[in-house]
This record gives sequence, C-alpha cells and structure tokens, in this order.
Amino acid sequence: MAAVAAKQPLDPLFYDVEVSEEDISYDRWFRAKVQEALDSKKPALPHDEAMTHVDALLEERRKARASA
Repeated sequence: MAAVAAKQPLDPLFYDVEVSEEDISYDRWFRAKVQEALDSKKPALPHDEAMTHVDALLEERRKARASA
C-alpha cells in the first residue's frame, strides 16, 4: 500500500514568517510530485546507481564551467 503524502497545508498562523500564495502553490505542487513518486509502478532506482548518475552530471557541469 502506498504511503499518503500529508495533507497538512502551510498555515500562516503556524509560521513565524509570512507564507505567500506562491509558497502554498509550491507546497501543493511538491506534495503532488511526492505522491506521484510514491504511487509509481516503476522499479526503484538503487541509491548507488542514482548517486553515480548525479556525480556524472555534476562532473559534466564542472568541466563545462571550467572550459567556459
């Protein structure tokens, strides 16, 4: 059974800082993306494989920045 992302909205009374409509909109988008990932039927990507991919992307960007 897939976990359900928390439905707790950002409550401006709970936070010391002002919560804008943009913050609330981003929170909704982010929670929807998390729920989409949790509900996905795709096989999970092992951590080591994901990190190898991320490391390669970062190295590619470092090289591009160094040659610019």
